[in-house]
Amino acid sequence: MRFLALQVASLLMALQLGAQSWVLQDSGVTASLRGVHAVSSKVVWASGSDGTWLRTLNGGGKWETGKVTGGEKLDFRGIQAFSATEAIVVSAGAGPLSKVFSTSDGGTHWQFLFENPDARGFFDGVSFSDRKQGAILGDPVSGRLAVFVTADGGRTWTRREGPEAHEGEASFAASNSTLRVLSGKDIRIASGGKGGARVIRSADGGTTWSAVQTPLRHDLETAGIFSVGWKSASHGIAVGGNYQNDKEGIANLAITLDGGRSWKLPAQRPAGFRSAVEYLKSERVWIATGTSGSDISPDGRVWRQFDDGAFHALSGGWATGPKGRIGKLQTALPR
Repeated sequence: MRFLALQVASLLMALQLGAQSWVLQDSGVTASLRGVHAVSSKVVWASGSDGTWLRTLNGGGKWETGKVTGGEKLDFRGIQAFSATEAIVVSAGAGPLSKVFSTSDGGTHWQFLFENPDARGFFDGVSFSDRKQGAILGDPVSGRLAVFVTADGGRTWTRREGPEAHEGEASFAASNSTLRVLSGKDIRIASGGKGGARVIRSADGGTTWSAVQTPLRHDLETAGIFSVGWKSASHGIAVGGNYQNDKEGIANLAITLDGGRSWKLPAQRPAGFRSAVEYLKSERVWIATGTSGSDISPDGRVWRQFDDGAFHALSGGWATGPKGRIGKLQTALPR
C-alpha cells in the first residue's frame, strides 16, 4: 500500500513539475568547482581549485575565466558575488591556505583581504545577507567552530566566539552552503562528522548560539549535513549523507517548518548523497544535487531524480561540479 502511494505521488509530481534537465556549459576549465553564485539570470560567478574563477554576463552564452592573482594555487570553494564586477572568493585549506580575496573590476584585479589566523583552522564557506553584512565559517579551533563576521563588505573581519563543537564535529566545505546569513544578525550553520548533523543558529550576529540535533546520519566522519537551503526564515531543508558512498540514501534529507527548532525526515527522499540544496523561487521548486545525481521537489516531501551527473554546488538554477562541469537548469514547467 505504501509503495502504491509513493507511485501515485511520483506520478502526480511528474505531471505537476514537467521536465527538467541540466544544459552543460563550455566552461573552458578542468578545475573542481565548488563555488557558484548567480547574481541574476544573466550574471553568474563560479570558483574552484587552482585559483580558478569564472563569470558569464549573458546567461552562459560565454564564460570568462582566470586565476586569482596571489591565489593561483588555492582552492576557492566559496564565492559571493554582488554584481557583474564585484565578488569575494574564499579558499579552503589548512591555516594560511584559507584566504579571502575580492575584485571590483570583473576579475581583472584581485585584492587580498584576510587570512585564517589559526594555524589549525580551515575555512568552510562564506555567506552575505547584503553588500555589507557577511560571515565566514571555519572548522573547530580550541573546541569551537570558527566564525568571522564583516559589516563593511569584507574589507575587515572580526572573530566571534563560535558555538561549542562536539567531539568529531566539523563543517563540510563541499558546496559553500553549510553557512547561511539570512540577515545581518541571523546566522545559521550546519555541521557534519560523528558529533555533527546539527543546525546551529545565532539571532544576534554571533554573540550567542543555540543548536538543534537533526535526524540526518552522522555515524561516520564522512557523513552529516552538507547543505541547508531556506525558502524562508522558517522553512528549510538540510541534505547530506555519506560522500564516500554517494549512492546510499540513508537519512540524507530533513525538513523544518519552524525555523530549525525541529527537523523531520520525509518518507521519500533522494536516492543518494546530496551536497547542495536550494529553493528556486523563479520555478517554485526545490533542487538538490550531489555526485550521484540531481532531484526536484515541489515541497521537499516527495523527490524525483532528473539527472545522474555529478555536481557539487547550486545557486539560482545553476550547478557546478568536478572537472569544470557547469550546468544550467532547463525546465518545462506547466503554467
